Amino acid sequence: MTAPGLRERKKQRMYETVSEIAVRLFLEKGFDAVSVAEIAAAAEISKPTLFRYFPAKEDLVLHRIADHEDEAARVVDQSDEAPLVALRRHFLDGLEREDPVTGLSDHPDVLAFHSLLYGTPALVARAHGHLERQEAALAEVLGGDLDARLAAGQIIAVRRILAMENWGRIAKGEKVEDVRGDAVAAAERAFRVLADGLPWLA
Repeated sequence: MTAPGLRERKKQRMYETVSEIAVRLFLEKGFDAVSVAEIAAAAEISKPTLFRYFPAKEDLVLHRIADHEDEAARVVDQSDEAPLVALRRHFLDGLEREDPVTGLSDHPDVLAFHSLLYGTPALVARAHGHLERQEAALAEVLGGDLDARLAAGQIIAVRRILAMENWGRIAKGEKVEDVRGDAVAAAERAFRVLADGLPWLA
């Protein structure tokens, strides 16, 4: 795989820097209270430049999870195991690592980000597109036909619901160690249900 060139690395750094500044401001003041002009000023760039990188204000937040859009597809594509076996293993490994994507993380920054994301209606609405792109990427590696799209929709929904259940409990004050056992059991049960309904992927 070819390493990214200087221009691409500079572009990626710009994405990261501006997104970090924006998220910090949103966490401090609230998403609706921060203007795009304020973010551009804090990042020392013009508004037109900011919009070249982030067409919508919501994208400044969703950039943090953009690299997960093809995660499920990559797991399936890069594994020699059956798709559901690979995805189950990946999710359980994520729980073991306390990966924020599984919802099983009590790091203050992670909790604050999730509260911002799920507590802001505009971000919740925009995140729907993120889920659709996850489904489309996974469906493509599963074959791209209607059966693949139906399966991808179910798999992505299961991953999302499991993560939201974990995050919801931790956000209410439960400790990771008290949630972990239930999280693992729920994931095992959910993937068994998927395997029963989608035997061609198991």
